[in-house]
Amino acid sequence: MSVLDPFVELLRGLGITFKTMLDKPVTFQYPEEKRQVRPRFRGRHVLKRYENGLEKCIGCSLCAAACPADAIFVEASENSDEKRFSPGERYASTYEINMLRCIYCGFCEDACPTEAIVLGDNYELSFYDRRSAIYTKEMLLEPVPTVEMTTPRKVEAGVFTRSVPEMKDPAD
Repeated sequence: MSVLDPFVELLRGLGITFKTMLDKPVTFQYPEEKRQVRPRFRGRHVLKRYENGLEKCIGCSLCAAACPADAIFVEASENSDEKRFSPGERYASTYEINMLRCIYCGFCEDACPTEAIVLGDNYELSFYDRRSAIYTKEMLLEPVPTVEMTTPRKVEAGVFTRSVPEMKDPAD
């Protein structure tokens, strides 16, 4: 090892530093320009709907049982033909997620038999107090495309007998 080796290494390190200073910095003007998230990103929860506007959540509470942080509370009620929220016998009358407790693990998404709860791509979560961190069913449900598809709605008797629609064979 010669006497000049530390100085050579110092100059090499400074050369890398000066080279990176010439590169254009990557800056996003946040509120106006939002950053694209990765495909496997887990953000704010969303309760999905079927194409006909009915809610996918059937109130089975499997998501609450699978949650390791105990952040989900589900209370189920019975569906009727006069007040139909989801296909099948039951629906989630109360669905709450405490976002301060949630660890965004995705176990609720995996446990759901109807694929009703999905971790979306929204990363804008801010709260001023603890009460606003509890997301209710109305805050989590995705909006309906038309007014006729809102829930609850009156349907004909015997139309919905299954919680999950029958699957069709895939067509190539």
